[in-house]
Amino acid sequence: MKDIDWNTLASGIIKAELKRRNIGYEQLVTLLEKIGIKETHASILNKMSRGAFQFTFFLQCSVAIGLKNLRLDDLVLE
Repeated sequence: MKDIDWNTLASGIIKAELKRRNIGYEQLVTLLEKIGIKETHASILNKMSRGAFQFTFFLQCSVAIGLKNLRLDDLVLE
């Protein structure tokens, strides 16, 4: 468990949920705006490629795309 890249795991979860819903970064910008969050395509791209962002951003994206459940036992951590 020590060697897990937590940043990559977090960004991977959001990327997978976006892909599952066929939502690109431009559409995510719009969805975030609908809940009062101002982000740009470039800022989202930067956060996702860097893999490091605040949990607040994770929650904002989750709400914006309609993520209702996140099952941690579905994650591959080994």
